[in-house]
Amino acid sequence: MKNSTVLNSKKTNWYVITGGPSTGKTTTIDLLQKLGYHTTIEYARHYIDTMRNVGDSVEEIRSNKKKFQLAVLEMQIAQEASLNKDDLVFLDRAIPDAMAYYQFLKLDYDEELRKAVNEVSYKKIFILERLPFTKDYARTENEDDQKVIHQLIIETYTNLGFPIVFVPVLPPEERVQFILNNL
Repeated sequence: MKNSTVLNSKKTNWYVITGGPSTGKTTTIDLLQKLGYHTTIEYARHYIDTMRNVGDSVEEIRSNKKKFQLAVLEMQIAQEASLNKDDLVFLDRAIPDAMAYYQFLKLDYDEELRKAVNEVSYKKIFILERLPFTKDYARTENEDDQKVIHQLIIETYTNLGFPIVFVPVLPPEERVQFILNNL
């Protein structure tokens, strides 16, 4: 899918907040939600939390990389399908993020991912610049992995032809204002 341009008729009023692990996406989304904006959740963490609630460890959940990626992708597809294309929505990651993770994990794109990516449309992609790396229960990547994933996300959205705005490292409220000023 390198150097392809997004060609679809489903124009949306959706903005993607993305970047590698530990870039402040969820903090930014939470602040936008507190300001009254329609936001979505990140499904990788949601899936991990759901599976932990039924007794699976993070290691068990992440051990089958393909199953994990497909489960997250299916949730992301369902979420985006449920949104009104005319509503202003800030997404905590979006379907194309899966492409970056598939590349990172050296997984082949499956038909479901290819089809989903060909049907998406976003107004603008806000890529948050990297913050100091922090580890938590859901992250299995190290700092070097985080850098690679971040770069793959940039390359994925660039290759798909979406307009990108890089959000500098700022205090959280200033990052949100930067995003709102660049809609």
